[in-house]
Amino acid sequence: MRAIVVDGWTAPSELAVRDAPEPVAGPGSLVVDVRAAGCNFFDILMVQGQYQVKPPFPFVPGAELAGTVRTVGAGVDRFAPGDRVFASAGLGAFAERAQVPAAATWKMPDGMSFEEAAGLPIVYPTSYAGLVFRAGLRAGETVLVHAAAGGVGIAAVQIAKALGARVIATAGGAEKLAVAQEAGADELIDYRADDWVEAVKRATGGRGADVIYDSVGGDVTDKSLKCIAWNGRLLVIGFASGDIPSVRLNRVLLKNIAIVGLHWGAHVQHEPARIGETFTALFELYAQGKIRPVVFGRYALDELPAALEALGSRRSYGKIVVTP
Repeated sequence: MRAIVVDGWTAPSELAVRDAPEPVAGPGSLVVDVRAAGCNFFDILMVQGQYQVKPPFPFVPGAELAGTVRTVGAGVDRFAPGDRVFASAGLGAFAERAQVPAAATWKMPDGMSFEEAAGLPIVYPTSYAGLVFRAGLRAGETVLVHAAAGGVGIAAVQIAKALGARVIATAGGAEKLAVAQEAGADELIDYRADDWVEAVKRATGGRGADVIYDSVGGDVTDKSLKCIAWNGRLLVIGFASGDIPSVRLNRVLLKNIAIVGLHWGAHVQHEPARIGETFTALFELYAQGKIRPVVFGRYALDELPAALEALGSRRSYGKIVVTP
């Protein structure tokens, strides 16, 4: 089997395809013929040894995939060979075949492509759980989505619009702002050219945004507290800037705001019932045509270094997928 195998911490540019052992469907798991695998920023950090999860060597990176079921392990009754599925694999997606837990696998909705499905398992549940469970977004509220052309950003824009919110999107450059607009954003702000804090205030009549979706961190978080509404909620999704900010709590007090975090992956341990609830809601939104993963580019398995470079350099938007 062809796969990307990591024997030691390395630069993404050094990743290469080689032969790897065939996966086996153990109890509670499946083996899937991978048709598409989603790329995430943490894939770059993981192969470099800079991510909080450090798998033992050798390992095959890649955390989300879509494909067809090849074999079914003992105790699995929800799937059969030939089923079109997507999964949060954890590891192993950058390969021709992968073993995945049945509990982290879902049948693909009718009409969804493998490339679209590979871009759904992580970013869409993250955005839905953050906006609905943590921020308590209500119809008619204003949501400010930072990095709105990124994977989680596009998902947040689409979901917020589906929930009846007004969406203000920030992104860098006309191309990415056009992507955010296509996803449903009502107001567009180029953070590289504008004083986006003042632009948000103007767009909200001085009131500020009710919910701010922050996957960037750094000074974006600090500035967000200057344009958040009374009773607003700052939703902490991640730190794509690489800078984990500190917050002056007097701002939290004076504006009566809440700062809430979202760790989607930990729901398996702490709130597993929320996982099924989330995917049921997402499938309904997809059937209604209100959400759809946006695929920036498709790369062959041996082109994974180029795919990760496009992701890491911020040249891409939406999701990048690898098609083994």
